Amino acid sequence: MQSGRISEHGFLADGRSAVLVDRAGSVNWWCPARFDGPSVFGRLLDDRAGHWSIRPEGGHTTDRSYLDDTLVLRTVFTTASGVVAVTDALALEPGARGHDIGRRSPQMLGRVVEGLSGEVPVLVDYQPRFEYGLVTGYLMDSGGVITAAGGGCRLRLRADVPLTCGQGRATARVTVRAGETYRFTLGYAPASEDEGPALPDADRVVADAVAGWRSWAALHDYRGRYRDAVRRSAMVVQGMTYQPSGAVVAAATTSLPELLGGDRNYDYRFVWVRDFSLTLQALWLAACPDEANRQFSWVSRAMGRIDDEPVPIMYGVEGERDLTEHTLGHLAGYAGSRPVLVGNDAWRQRQNDVLGEILDAAWLMRDYLDPMSPDVRHLLRALADRAVVDWRRPDAGMWEARDAERHYVSSKVQCWTALDRAVRFGSRLGDPSDVARWVAARDEVREVVLARGWNERLGAYTGAFDSDELDASVLIMPLVGFLPAADPRMRSTMDVVERRLSHDGLLRRWDDDPAGFVICSFWLVGCLAQAGERERAGKLFEQLAARVNDLGLYAEQIDQATGEHLGNFPQAFSHIGLINAAGHLTDADERARQTTERDRQPVPAGAGPTEGAR
Repeated sequence: MQSGRISEHGFLADGRSAVLVDRAGSVNWWCPARFDGPSVFGRLLDDRAGHWSIRPEGGHTTDRSYLDDTLVLRTVFTTASGVVAVTDALALEPGARGHDIGRRSPQMLGRVVEGLSGEVPVLVDYQPRFEYGLVTGYLMDSGGVITAAGGGCRLRLRADVPLTCGQGRATARVTVRAGETYRFTLGYAPASEDEGPALPDADRVVADAVAGWRSWAALHDYRGRYRDAVRRSAMVVQGMTYQPSGAVVAAATTSLPELLGGDRNYDYRFVWVRDFSLTLQALWLAACPDEANRQFSWVSRAMGRIDDEPVPIMYGVEGERDLTEHTLGHLAGYAGSRPVLVGNDAWRQRQNDVLGEILDAAWLMRDYLDPMSPDVRHLLRALADRAVVDWRRPDAGMWEARDAERHYVSSKVQCWTALDRAVRFGSRLGDPSDVARWVAARDEVREVVLARGWNERLGAYTGAFDSDELDASVLIMPLVGFLPAADPRMRSTMDVVERRLSHDGLLRRWDDDPAGFVICSFWLVGCLAQAGERERAGKLFEQLAARVNDLGLYAEQIDQATGEHLGNFPQAFSHIGLINAAGHLTDADERARQTTERDRQPVPAGAGPTEGAR
């Protein structure tokens, strides 16, 4: 049978790749070479595309959690005859600690089975399938190690129990008694390597992973509101970082649908420039400045000189630009949702909001960019100059529409952001004539957005110029400083968007969006916090924070009626939204505290009421 619901999966990471394992103990997704490489377990998208399950033979209940401050997953199965636990970890390099974890990971998956009470018959079913399920490898037992090769890679499985091989599959049945431990270590290597690295005991894989993740967590002591949720989300973002380059992928999967049975099934295992500024803000708030520095360095290298038209909006994890999309026609798709896609043709689009994302991130990092290197200065100047021209052009927008280009309000606002931050940099970025040109363009963008983005009949800023269609992306306007959240038109927009697009705290992007979009919902939290509605913002945050799965993970979207997670998983954008919303609430608390302290100051003798209030 195909894997369970999207939200039933746990997430493991090693700085290069991700594993998704469900509540039934089945590894249903692993692309071991790197996040966007071909899968060896792809059951998430088709039952025939490979999996590796370790589970009790009969009926059971399941309880699972991450070991504290780690991405090491422990699943406890309770049966009528006893209790067993399976602990899963992707290996980190032995001895690596802190910010070094994951940069040279050995690309191994360790699984440890422990008998906790009684005795439990356990079934092991190992079915690797290479090249997204296209290739069934021949399994060979050599000295207790099961080797399988296909599609340019080799897998080697070391197990404490004898496995029976046949028909591209290795199986075992073992009775696990209280106090007994059985270990499984699976290692990946390119097929060109005659021998992969030695396979350590899975106990060691788990121990190194626990120590590595905890050493990383110890360096990040966020002190704001909702500390536990922020720390978990920060760890998820770290887990989605391709450590050799420092790039953060949007999600660990491809082709998980926005609508079951629908065709909006895209590959998200790449790096979007749009996510860049929000990622930096989240890492900053979560007390991860070193990761923020690596992110900015990566984008600077990847973009290089801005001579292309349009400005590149996404990259592969090593900075690749050509991400041409193709269909895996042999796969049935998650819950029959086709097509299944590899690559993403959005890389060809014009998305003018990326100009603001980069300059906003640079402004956040300004103290670390002093002195500013010539290459960074050239990049930021070029982006500001591009905003002077490109704000007038239609684009595909932040939701990457694949039909006609439009004059999206959020894109114009982010062009304003690019110009505003360039003006703030001033002489560090350009000479007086440059700054004057940026000021003039910035002010013109603002004037046009306020005029053509506003719909008097709806009482709201809409998704595009002269449009009647609402779009939650306009909630970025206060968050980037374009308008105060308390501005009457902005406040009206927030009310209309919430009334028309929200249900039980989940905000859709537009009227016929199939589900609530998690980061938009968190944007509303930030807007409410900025508008001074701290209590309501906090309640909405808590509603959204309760929407995570049992391991604290979000997909991209959540069905407003059923609560089912939809879209690629886990989704960095969603976790980044949580972190930044918690930051807005923390800032609002601090503003309220400062106001209260000022109000408590004694009025100077002889001062009138107005003077004292000032």
